[in-house]
Amino acid sequence: MFTGIDEVDWAALRHAYGSAEDVPGLLRALASPDATEREAALDGMYGSVHHQGNVYDSTLACVPFLFALAARAEVPDRGAIVELLVSIGAESAGPPARTAVRAHAEAFVPLADDPCPGVRRAATTAVVGFLDDPARVLELLRRRSAVERDEKVLRTLTEALGLFVRRHPADAGGAVELLAAQSEPPHSPGTRLAALGQLALGAPLRLPADLVPTAVRLLRERSLRRASGPDRAAPDTLVGRIRRLRPSDEEGAYLLRTLHRALDDRVADRINLLVGQLDSPDAMDRCNAVRMSAGLFREWRADFGAAVSLIGGQLDCEEDQLREAAVSVLAELFGLAAPAADDLHALVVARPDLWVHSWVRGRPSLGRPLKALARSGDPRAVPVLAQLLAAPAAPAGLGFEVVHLGPAATPLAPALRRRLGRIPLDSPEAAELAAPLLAALTALKDPAAVPEVLRLLRGAPDGLGAREALVGQAVRTLDALGTAARAATPVLRALLDTRHAAPAAGALWSAEGDADAALPVLLRELTRGRGGRTAAEQLGRLGTAAREALPALRGLAGSGRVWERTAAAQAWWRIDGDPEPVLPVLRSAWAENPYARGAIAGCLAEMGPAGAPLRDLLTAELATARRHTARPGGHGSHDIARDERLLADCRTALASR
Repeated sequence: MFTGIDEVDWAALRHAYGSAEDVPGLLRALASPDATEREAALDGMYGSVHHQGNVYDSTLACVPFLFALAARAEVPDRGAIVELLVSIGAESAGPPARTAVRAHAEAFVPLADDPCPGVRRAATTAVVGFLDDPARVLELLRRRSAVERDEKVLRTLTEALGLFVRRHPADAGGAVELLAAQSEPPHSPGTRLAALGQLALGAPLRLPADLVPTAVRLLRERSLRRASGPDRAAPDTLVGRIRRLRPSDEEGAYLLRTLHRALDDRVADRINLLVGQLDSPDAMDRCNAVRMSAGLFREWRADFGAAVSLIGGQLDCEEDQLREAAVSVLAELFGLAAPAADDLHALVVARPDLWVHSWVRGRPSLGRPLKALARSGDPRAVPVLAQLLAAPAAPAGLGFEVVHLGPAATPLAPALRRRLGRIPLDSPEAAELAAPLLAALTALKDPAAVPEVLRLLRGAPDGLGAREALVGQAVRTLDALGTAARAATPVLRALLDTRHAAPAAGALWSAEGDADAALPVLLRELTRGRGGRTAAEQLGRLGTAAREALPALRGLAGSGRVWERTAAAQAWWRIDGDPEPVLPVLRSAWAENPYARGAIAGCLAEMGPAGAPLRDLLTAELATARRHTARPGGHGSHDIARDERLLADCRTALASR
């Protein structure tokens, strides 16, 4: 197995952590009779030699020895070794690695008939991925499908057939027929589900008309047949820990995830499938559905009310894993979580121990059930938040969630002010502590907050970084308070020659309405090119009093980055009132950067009938199923909130005549 291993100058080769001189020891340990030693060696291979999918010169040098290990029947865990080879040769690893594995591809053929099921599973995938003879590969898959009795290997064979269809479309006919046959009785429910998923990915025309009801029925049949015995204990290694973190029905999650991925933009079918999963009597099926729902919600626009309501129904489940998964998803939905608000409130009332989440390091944060309830805009969160604000130490970030409650959170203002007043100004954490409280007081437009905001601006010492970080946040709060912040004008004037000049000038305008004080500063900031976007936004608020800025705004609207062009065009409209020169700039920015659409839609809603020439953009946006900033497998909970605001502004703009 290791002939020639000592002839390789491993010390001259590299892996993720430097010299590869330890690699021969890892390779030999892969053949150890001790399971823990083998797991540790596999851990080392993935942790250094093939770190995060990367390939090094030492990785390529390992390939012949890994093939030699895989070929020896007396070596335990050879399936894991074949899986490692498949990962090394993956297309994402690059041509040299793929070439190195393909050079030994013939070795995978006998391994596909190996007595060990784990080896057969890994080798089946490898044969499709690395062998160049489609006819030979298809014949091997056909023969193995006819004789294989191990359910897990059969599922892998089904996936391999699907991969074959996608890799060799010209030779796919026979593989499609095999998949179609596997989607019917007498095959097991799991195999049939796997076949439906692969047909959906590669041959959707062969799917049954009643796909969703069929998939839901098969899922439930599979759950009834699923073995309930516990998995073997995994060793305390990186690979072992990853295995323990996986859901207990990882295969079920994969089967349904494949089907969802294949259905892609068939959102109505995906919602119906999700509802069927969430209504399952099996808790793990429901847990898999909850976890799968997050990507659907983040990427697509639809009426998710029924699914969200069912997710809310999981909150009184005894299984901690299912309840935590449901809470995690609902906390990302903001206003879309409203159908689950009653369930969230019931959980918050029943479980005060979940109001705050403690971390091993760092300050406690708001617990997810309460966070989800507040983000949904439900006023029932207010009394609980009030209790937390009255405690000696409130959870970090609480104020950020108050923002979503709107006017219903007004009773919290005194407690927010008191907590803001207790922040030690000489602390390097002052800005971090103040930010959520200022955000909440800004949203509430609490005029009584002015003294505490001024305390931050006047009292934070220079040199610790706290003052510089606090200024921008505090100025935004004063700006939102309007004329109530007149007592702050001396402090704001002192900021007009700093990097905060543009927002300070805007706050000064809000407090005094004195264009003579704000306009020269904003013109200077606009023409300097420093903070041009902020200066343009503030100039737009001055309206006709800022006509002197029109030439500079026209110049910025015709050049610069998309955000600056957009801000300049909006200010131009608000000052001049003529939509004709502004609308082409907004149309261009809409197409160039989807992230700018929220601001543009808000401007068009403000313009009313004057924005009618861009109604086609708004209509098209509302007719688009995918969220405006989403990518396949979308991420980011705040993208949902931004997208929902965009849609609301589009509807408002279209409703104007």
